[in-house]
Amino acid sequence: MAGEPGLTLSRRHAAGAVGTRGLLFTVLGEFVLPTGGSAWTSAFIETFARLGVEEKAIRQALARTASDGWIRPERHGRRTRWWLTPDADRLLTEGTERIYAFAGPQRGWDGSWLLVLARVPENDRPARHVLRTRLSWAGLGSPAPGVWITTHTDRSNEVEQVLRQADIPDGQIFTALHRGGGDLSALVAQAWDLSAIEHQYEVFLAEFASANAQDPLARLIELVHAWRRFPAIDPGLPTRLLPGRWSGARAAKLFADRHARWSADAVMQWIRLNKAASQRGAGKPSFPRVTAR
Repeated sequence: MAGEPGLTLSRRHAAGAVGTRGLLFTVLGEFVLPTGGSAWTSAFIETFARLGVEEKAIRQALARTASDGWIRPERHGRRTRWWLTPDADRLLTEGTERIYAFAGPQRGWDGSWLLVLARVPENDRPARHVLRTRLSWAGLGSPAPGVWITTHTDRSNEVEQVLRQADIPDGQIFTALHRGGGDLSALVAQAWDLSAIEHQYEVFLAEFASANAQDPLARLIELVHAWRRFPAIDPGLPTRLLPGRWSGARAAKLFADRHARWSADAVMQWIRLNKAASQRGAGKPSFPRVTAR
């Protein structure tokens, strides 16, 4: 597998399992954000070609991402340079911090829970979507309608922000202790599908078992794109609440190892692609440049 860079991801893309726009956000966070905040269209096209993504698809993804306000175009004759907007800079910075800080099971848990009571009308789909996606990203699970829990009690401020964003002024946040009643494992099973998460960890471990990478740029994109899902689906529970078979810590160690092994070469390739693009046709931009960073 490692001897065929981009093959695994391109197969998924061909099957519709991986969206080009999701890949684009991976590239924006992994390469564009730390290397100055901008990149040329041709660099995106050449990079995504290594992943089996057609030029038309990446051009469409760039256009949609720009229309949503995450990037802005700067015209240089017939060429385009894309800049991250301030909103994208904040989003990607927050996302990358969470992705790289995520290291599997929670350590030093004192038994406290963060308990959130927040009901949203069935017909208010936007609010329900915000609540579900943002609270899941914060590591919360829902064992019953309107109830969310996590062992990460330090995330109350993040929860408050989500409630404001979802426009739920009557939401309630508590810090609680389990004093008795049913087994906690049953509560955990209602809040999270740990067996499904474990299966995804096993797939990740198998996919990146080899440290070989003929194309570090493509392979690193595959790695980060595969890993970035876990902070959103794994609640980071303490070991005593996890099943006996749990591969989260092993997967986190593998991610850190492969990232450290491939990152320098991948970033260098990305910089070379953009440098080559900037040297193609030396012309002034069609409007004054305003740096978004």
